Amino acid sequence: MNKILIVDASASDGRIMAGLLTRAGYDPVVTDCIEAGKIEAAKLPPGAVIVTSMRLSDGTAKEFINWLKTEGYKFPVIAIVDNLHTDAVDVMRGGGAVDVVQRLALDKQLVETVEKYAKPEHVVLTLGNQLLPRKSEVWQKIEEKITAIAATNANAIIFGECGSGKEQVAHQIYLNSSREQKPITIVDAGGAALVGRHNPENERSEIYNRIEGYFQKSAGGTIIIKNVHLLTFEKQSVLLHILETEHPDVRVICTAEPELLKMVTEKTFRPNLFFILRQSDIAVPSLKETTEDIPEIADFFLKRYAAKTGKQRKHLDASAIKALKLYPWPGNVRELKDIVLFAAFHAKGDTISEADINFNLSEPRVDDDLSLRNPQREREKILEAYRRGGSWSEAAKLLGITEKTLFNLRNKYRIERNGENQP
Repeated sequence: MNKILIVDASASDGRIMAGLLTRAGYDPVVTDCIEAGKIEAAKLPPGAVIVTSMRLSDGTAKEFINWLKTEGYKFPVIAIVDNLHTDAVDVMRGGGAVDVVQRLALDKQLVETVEKYAKPEHVVLTLGNQLLPRKSEVWQKIEEKITAIAATNANAIIFGECGSGKEQVAHQIYLNSSREQKPITIVDAGGAALVGRHNPENERSEIYNRIEGYFQKSAGGTIIIKNVHLLTFEKQSVLLHILETEHPDVRVICTAEPELLKMVTEKTFRPNLFFILRQSDIAVPSLKETTEDIPEIADFFLKRYAAKTGKQRKHLDASAIKALKLYPWPGNVRELKDIVLFAAFHAKGDTISEADINFNLSEPRVDDDLSLRNPQREREKILEAYRRGGSWSEAAKLLGITEKTLFNLRNKYRIERNGENQP
């Protein structure tokens, strides 16, 4: 909730303003003089607003505003004036206030005026290590596989697109394993933690010592290597050498984008290292492959948003859910989180509709065109459109063809009404 600092010599008006702002969802702090206001102003977070009366027991609003400027504070100041024709002109033109509210009209003007200047709080919701609530059959099987892998000491690679939840799956394997009480180290293969120099003629190079140090730190426990496909060939060699010659008592769980498989084929990722790391694996589906999970995931984010902001929880209506299911989600769950939070902030009421959904249109281009331009992929595109749309009429719209044409194509490819193959 946005903090609002009220500086007013009138205790009764201070209580009235605090009550009005609290009911509107703000977090007011009330003081009665400039000196107390200075102390509270120093505690204000970004997005706060200051409301002050023109005259105080130890000075004026103009003096308080000048002090704020001197100290480098840029909070918008709203002045409470008794006379709009004289006081307002003085405090607005020369005093530095951004707006004024007449004292006699506090109940009508205060909240509306504050809303004009209270900047939205930056609500940060991270995905954390927990699995998001899902009901799809695909995810039920993934959870079963997490349990099965966790019961072993096998290394594992978690495959999936960016933002699909690979790291959460990796953490769940660790948390459900017998190594859960032992150390865990998390390293990003493309991050600064693995920056260093490697000399093939010198085993004890800087990067060798650094990687070996991670294994020593994690003895008996687990190392999670995020984005393992970003390891340079030299660092792959170091990691392979440590695993093959030192046999550390450390389980290695990696996350990787699907391109890792192509890298192994092309020998840009060492096959022998790949197979040591992939003693078991899990393929995390993209969000567009499990659209039935979208309402539950979105509701989870809305619950957390309400808890974080202290505001009433909002809900998606049918139009919003439909729009979310039809979107291709190149950024997967991470993108869904950001879009849902944006909608929650901007929706006027407690219900989020399609009109409140603002999709990102500047995403990198992906092969998500459902138009039937490639005969070799027609059948695949038809099934994808049906899965996304949820009905054959919606599938026809996504494909850009008539329902009659789609019916003929279904017969051509022997696709039954439920999307299954004809016998």
